[in-house]
Amino acid sequence: MLVRGEPADRSEAVPPRTRLADIARHADVSEATVSRVLNDKPGVSAATRQAVLMSLDILGYDRPSRLKRKSAGLVGLIVPELTNPIFPAFAQVIETSLAKSGYTPVLCTETPGGAHEDEYVQMLIDRGVSGIIFVSGLHADTTQSSQRYVALREQGLPVVFVNGYLDGVDAPFISSDDRAAISLATSHLLTLGHTRIGLAIGPARYVPVIRKTARFRQVMREAGADDIDLLVEHSMFTVEGGAAAAGLLIARGATAIVCGSDVMALGAIRAARGAGLRVPQDVSVVGYDDSPLVAFTDPPLTTIRQAVGGMGEAAVHALLAEISGTPGTHAEYFFEPELVLRGSTAVAPRR
Repeated sequence: MLVRGEPADRSEAVPPRTRLADIARHADVSEATVSRVLNDKPGVSAATRQAVLMSLDILGYDRPSRLKRKSAGLVGLIVPELTNPIFPAFAQVIETSLAKSGYTPVLCTETPGGAHEDEYVQMLIDRGVSGIIFVSGLHADTTQSSQRYVALREQGLPVVFVNGYLDGVDAPFISSDDRAAISLATSHLLTLGHTRIGLAIGPARYVPVIRKTARFRQVMREAGADDIDLLVEHSMFTVEGGAAAAGLLIARGATAIVCGSDVMALGAIRAARGAGLRVPQDVSVVGYDDSPLVAFTDPPLTTIRQAVGGMGEAAVHALLAEISGTPGTHAEYFFEPELVLRGSTAVAPRR
């Protein structure tokens, strides 16, 4: 039997006064305002309503069922791996941004022996995704055909690409400015007096690698280097790959090494120490990405920071704009990198 004036559904009732006060204090509003929001009453601005609901979530209280978020749809996020710290960083930013907009992210990670990018795409399409974001996927590999992406666009599927570029695909591309990154790293080492600077970089078929290598050659040529071919080593984007490339460069007299990733830079430091050299007193090393924890390595790594936050949010905004009806354009948007100085670079050693 119900008593007149009491809510029929106790789960929809306003929380006890102590909890009501907590929420009001956290959202910086009155308890009456909190009550109106939780009971879905009018007279509260959209911004205030959102602040109250956010406080409810942060404080760990369950929303009344009628106020719970409803998914606006699924969005696929395809990354090549999670062992390189830069990809979890991108995934976290993109997934958070999608969730804030009401979309449910579906993370697809390629692993050796696992599903291929094309297989993930088909699985996502079968599940009715609203769009897909590709991070450092096959779109960055110049040996791969662009037809797979042209077909997706012809189907009307919204797609956005991060770090890589393809002609003929009518979609937004979000990239870190690789040319500027190499200019920052190499110029920093030249300023420290290094003249024998090596580049330990990934496979030559990838767009970011091509751009970095071309700018490195240009900067070193302008600095007076005449044997640039001996200063560039392509390898894998792994610790082992970085160590192998750096070992060859050190054997050729390099006193400083610019690496294509932070992971490769850790391998370069290992190679230097294996050769009985100190970092940075004998060999300076610069990474790329500013991955989590590289500030705490030994020595802390000087590196180039990608604008992961801005790039990830831009990718989401571009995708959601197309989902909402604004056609994507075949354009590439560059984000400026930043040189982060730490302890792995120093003045060139005296010979």
